[in-house]
Amino acid sequence: MTSNIDSLFKNADPIVSIILNNALSDKEISVEDGVTLYNTTGIDFHLVGLVADEIRRRRVGDIVSYVVNRNINFTNVCIKQCGFCAFSRDFREEEGYFLPTEEIVRRAKEAHQLGATEVCIQAGLPPDMEGDLYENICREIKKEIPDIHIHGFSPEEILYGATRSETSIEEFLKRMKEAGVDTLPGTSAEILDQKLRDKISPGRISVKNWEKVIKTAHKMGINTTSTMMFGHVETLEDRVKHIAKLREIQKETGGFTEFVPLNFIPDEAPMYKHQLHEGIRDGASGNDVLLTHAIARIMLNNSINNLQMSWVKEGQKMSQLLLMWGANDFGGTLINESISTSAGSEHGQLLRPKEIRRLVKEIGRIPVERDTNYKILRKFDNEIESELDKVTDTSRFGSYVELIKINKFNYKNPRRK
Repeated sequence: MTSNIDSLFKNADPIVSIILNNALSDKEISVEDGVTLYNTTGIDFHLVGLVADEIRRRRVGDIVSYVVNRNINFTNVCIKQCGFCAFSRDFREEEGYFLPTEEIVRRAKEAHQLGATEVCIQAGLPPDMEGDLYENICREIKKEIPDIHIHGFSPEEILYGATRSETSIEEFLKRMKEAGVDTLPGTSAEILDQKLRDKISPGRISVKNWEKVIKTAHKMGINTTSTMMFGHVETLEDRVKHIAKLREIQKETGGFTEFVPLNFIPDEAPMYKHQLHEGIRDGASGNDVLLTHAIARIMLNNSINNLQMSWVKEGQKMSQLLLMWGANDFGGTLINESISTSAGSEHGQLLRPKEIRRLVKEIGRIPVERDTNYKILRKFDNEIESELDKVTDTSRFGSYVELIKINKFNYKNPRRK
């Protein structure tokens, strides 16, 4: 640490100083310590950020990674009615859509031609779904594009697929791996506290089953990401306990590639629009977002090296700040992003690689393109233009607002005659 930072420590709260010095010594930070860091102000607040940035530098250096990918949210029809979700539509609603497998494959091929190495596939849980739907989607994609990485199907979807297939989670994951799934998104985590989940998303996958899917996947050699949705009705302790739980899972399995804090987007979320819960917040403040990323970096030191921010939720300039508060990954280009957009995010559906590289260089870091498992594919000493950078008319990709109005993709309710 520099002498300037050392001098700041002299003016810090003694307890905060001990916690941060322990972090810099690679000691594990407790839940109680994490809550203490969340309550910092003034010099202490800035020290949390400085320490997180120093730990980031030690773990991953000064490179900032990103992946060229495309999100394919193939249906918004869902049997669940989570209070935070503005994306899903009940099967009775007119705005329900369902992309046929050939359209999913077409989108994957288009992305691959533009340089994407990954397709991220997630969707709602449609009623009367065929048990082999997810497998068939993967097989058809791999048949056309064998070298594309399929990052798909959250623990909620894996559980649903297993249920629809009348098989075990382990057997279904085995079938998915054989069909072509390479990694799983660790979404549907929200906050891993059952009482809170019962409040904001009754009927959602339980904490027990979320952990079961994740641990089983890891033991089968299927890596996953990990996430946390914050800024709604959870407490600071809920957040810290969630991060600590992920840390314990990582110690056991080593299968998490990254951690992604996801700020609650309130605008169209039912539980916020209708004020369903007392004290519900409209997402986290700027300071809160900074602290959440920094504390995650500090608590996950020695466990999960990569901390990704969400430019879709935070915007480009806030994302630059987060790279100085512990984050080291810019996420993906996305091309199509429906879930945050439907909730009211205004930061767009596509961020071109050259725009990511510009944002990274502006803060003095080194941009690199990675694959899903964080293998560096290209380091950009000199600027080059990729196929995706050359696209001038992004309307070709469509938007969520347009998608729900396309008649040929309207969801056909099998219960209607």
